[in-house]
Amino acid sequence: MDFVEVNGTALRYELTGAAASAATMVLIHEMGGTLESFDGVVPLLTGNRRVLRYDTRGAGLSQKIRGAVSIDTMVDDLAALLDAVGVAGKVALAGVAVGGAIALHAAVRCPERVAAVVVSSPATGIARDRRPAVMALLERIDRDGMPAAAHSHDASYPAALRGDSARFAAFRARWLGNDPSSYAAIYRMLAATDLRPELPNIACPALVLACALDGTRPPALVEPVARAIPGAHYAVLHTGHYAAVQTPELYARAITDFCSAVQPPIV
Repeated sequence: MDFVEVNGTALRYELTGAAASAATMVLIHEMGGTLESFDGVVPLLTGNRRVLRYDTRGAGLSQKIRGAVSIDTMVDDLAALLDAVGVAGKVALAGVAVGGAIALHAAVRCPERVAAVVVSSPATGIARDRRPAVMALLERIDRDGMPAAAHSHDASYPAALRGDSARFAAFRARWLGNDPSSYAAIYRMLAATDLRPELPNIACPALVLACALDGTRPPALVEPVARAIPGAHYAVLHTGHYAAVQTPELYARAITDFCSAVQPPIV
């Protein structure tokens, strides 16, 4: 793991895999996640490619957020990180939930840097009728810390996916270690975001993954995202909202199959 100061913040990152001339895959974790969300995925993706993963602003061991943050800032962080670690040319982006939103927005804002996107349960915004409940939840998090949201978080990790109890326990404990103010700031960013109008502008190959066991963003909410992106591929995986953690092999296989099939292949 390494640290770098870019775009007015400090980020923790890891760059592993093949030589610098190889294609690069960037993994962007979910809200409340860290680069460890991809611990089970990275060994399945490296080989002929490089893999870059990082703690987004406010998450993990990256610099915490005080005040508001925008998704534009998150994309600027990503672009600055690529520059800082010497990743030139186009990269493939794979993001989970809010990480998917960052990947999609980057494909619109920085098309010259994005070869393809893979998004699972992409959090493209929050429906207007859900926003009052979200704002109330964020007030509780500001007041009482991360345990105030533990019930809703656990609901996104259904019992059917808790066969590995140690994996679930470690994931939950890591999530509880979030900085509440930063987590709330990223949630407010999501509440202020609506990516739907820009999805038709995505020109690179795209794979949109829905998750059959996802109670937070079920396939009925994800399929319209795929339909809005020209030429996007759509698939439903038998997993949950935190696909990279809950079923890393299934998630990694979806990525590798897609990247091998696009032209030119991203391998």
